[in-house]
Amino acid sequence: MLIAKVVLPIRLHQIFDYIVPDNLCTIVGAGQRIKVPFGNRQAIGIITALSKDSEFELDKLKTIHSIIDNQTLFSAKIWQLLNWAANYYHYPLGEVLFHALPILLRQGKLAALQETQIWQLTEKGRHFDTQLLSRSIKQQALLNLLQADQPVDNQDFSPAIFKGLQDKQLIEKVAISSITNDWRIDFQPQHMPFQLNQQQHTAINEIVRQLDKFTAFLLEGVTGSGKTEVYLQAIQSVLAQGRQALVLVPEIGLTPQTIKRFQQRFNVPIVVLHSAMSDKARLAAWLQCRTGDIAIVIGTRSALFTPFSNLGMIIVDEEHDSSFKQQEGWRYHARDLAILRAKIEQIPIVLGSATPSLETLNNAYNQRYRHLLLTERAGNAQLAKQTILDIKGLVLTAGLSQPLTAKIKQHLANNNQVMLFLNRRGFSPLLICHDCGWIAECPRCDRPFTYHQKQHKLICHHCDTPRTIPTQCPKCGSTHLVPIGFGTEQLEQQLNILFPTIPVTRIDRDSTQKKGSLDQYLQAIGKGGKHILVGTQILAKGHHFPDVTLVGIVDVDGALFSSDFRATERFAQIYMQVSGRAGRENKTGEVILQTYHPEHPLLNNLLHNGYSAFAKQTLAERKSTLLPPFSYQALIHAADRNNQYAPQLLQKIVDWLHTYHTDPSLWLLGPSPANQPKKAGYYRWQLLLQHGQRAKLQAILSELVIMIEKWSEAKNSRWSIDVDPIDGW
Repeated sequence: MLIAKVVLPIRLHQIFDYIVPDNLCTIVGAGQRIKVPFGNRQAIGIITALSKDSEFELDKLKTIHSIIDNQTLFSAKIWQLLNWAANYYHYPLGEVLFHALPILLRQGKLAALQETQIWQLTEKGRHFDTQLLSRSIKQQALLNLLQADQPVDNQDFSPAIFKGLQDKQLIEKVAISSITNDWRIDFQPQHMPFQLNQQQHTAINEIVRQLDKFTAFLLEGVTGSGKTEVYLQAIQSVLAQGRQALVLVPEIGLTPQTIKRFQQRFNVPIVVLHSAMSDKARLAAWLQCRTGDIAIVIGTRSALFTPFSNLGMIIVDEEHDSSFKQQEGWRYHARDLAILRAKIEQIPIVLGSATPSLETLNNAYNQRYRHLLLTERAGNAQLAKQTILDIKGLVLTAGLSQPLTAKIKQHLANNNQVMLFLNRRGFSPLLICHDCGWIAECPRCDRPFTYHQKQHKLICHHCDTPRTIPTQCPKCGSTHLVPIGFGTEQLEQQLNILFPTIPVTRIDRDSTQKKGSLDQYLQAIGKGGKHILVGTQILAKGHHFPDVTLVGIVDVDGALFSSDFRATERFAQIYMQVSGRAGRENKTGEVILQTYHPEHPLLNNLLHNGYSAFAKQTLAERKSTLLPPFSYQALIHAADRNNQYAPQLLQKIVDWLHTYHTDPSLWLLGPSPANQPKKAGYYRWQLLLQHGQRAKLQAILSELVIMIEKWSEAKNSRWSIDVDPIDGW
């Protein structure tokens, strides 16, 4: 009798045994999806192994209902990666394997390309004069793209636009089953349009020399030094070998300029994986990558699990960015797993950043990674002049001081652009009763609502709960409710008052929710001329603003005084990224920081000595205090609705560790309320484990998970383990 070891997409560290019926014995194997009875329903599972033995009585085992795949969905290398990741992050293997699949495969759809329909020109449409469509601008734009054989994003044009051209017999719908041209045969190296400096030449040559083996590169380049050009030329060498490339970026919506450069440079199939893709399109991309029909994949962290037929290089752009770390469910770090995948695949990986994470820098300093430096800005642009502005005693209006306002006027007068950075969206972080002091708080999180004037709503920035603005105080009945503090909305309003003839563009999570809105803002800014940009850290993420000559950082003090030991690192990264937006190409730039603490050593070290000096000093401090990367951490979260079971569970873990693991190198902090003690109706607690040896911490966690799943306290609370946490909870 053949027994299938099966995992299911459930939060249990358990493998289930099922009998394989005789008619399936010759076609089942690890990595295949099957349908099995589970409880009172049919479930989709994945076979992890086959055996002739079971620890359970055979007459109590259920039988596989049917098989979905006639071959494994996972290559041997992806299988190795996912199994390692499930063990390292102590997350159920079933959840991990299903997470790596497109949604339609998780639902049981066949792993086969469905017939796809596309729009193409008719014979009439190929020769039609688009000027005759001048009254239908959208139809004209679409026909221009099709006649120029340019890629068309269907999200940019409504179905009515396509229908209008169809009615005019200019386009027609045809069915295709897959990509017809094999780029691996037709690929021709492109002429490189940019003059490289010596550092770029050296970096490209170093990377290309290692194409046939695993090497991890840290490409550290100041903002504007041409890292993307290094990526492009290194990838060209990969494509010339008929191999594929994977490019991981923090957020697709924030990198339209980078994506366009890839599409303009390479006449090969490129797929951009993003959350707005339909499930059918995502499955098609997954299948076409597996067969090698797609040459380049650009995507966020989950794109890491895309199958390739012949992967030749991985690039992680902005490797320091915290969005590479999954913060819910399976808390993996895509950068770290990308390095492991490159090692398994025996290919090079390039980690690029102007402000590398301290973990990555430490690996480079210890020669685990090859360190490539780009210290010159492209086009010989000079680094911006940086000034600390002491705002003690100054009058501030929506966060703006008079000296900063005067500087804004000066730069606008020279027909340049100004960027103001404030990492706090909304109009005001507090709505308070002027008469009794009542504060509008989210009842689910016990945190103040943020006042959003344009939406005329109170919104909790922790659980996204919206509320209408009360007309009077619920405590004393007063109608004197006032906003306290300021956010990007209020700053935008004030700038419109101060500079009524200058366009002001606000770029934050609220203003870029609509599809394509960020791209439209960037195009408007890219036209040049006087313009003021206001925004959050979205502005720091890889955008090219050639006409910005002044960057004002409105409020930095919150980041300088935090209980989180990573707060200074994050501030230094954001500061360097934002300040790097000033003075690109041939224009001289200036950066002004407003602060109440101009003497702060972190600010002065950054300004006078740069990010590298800051990083070395901070690494030395972390080493002396045995903080990561000189120790290893795991954060255990627990939450419940009554504030009883979660702390009990964590205390039970502490008691168990004190009894069974008396290792003096194991350090515990907690149980303690989380940084945000209540969120969305749940009371949250945490327990930090720290050890000087990664292997020993891993062994402790492996034992601990088995114990936790047996305890009744775990059944009454939500709990999870975050290995290598980068944020408190």
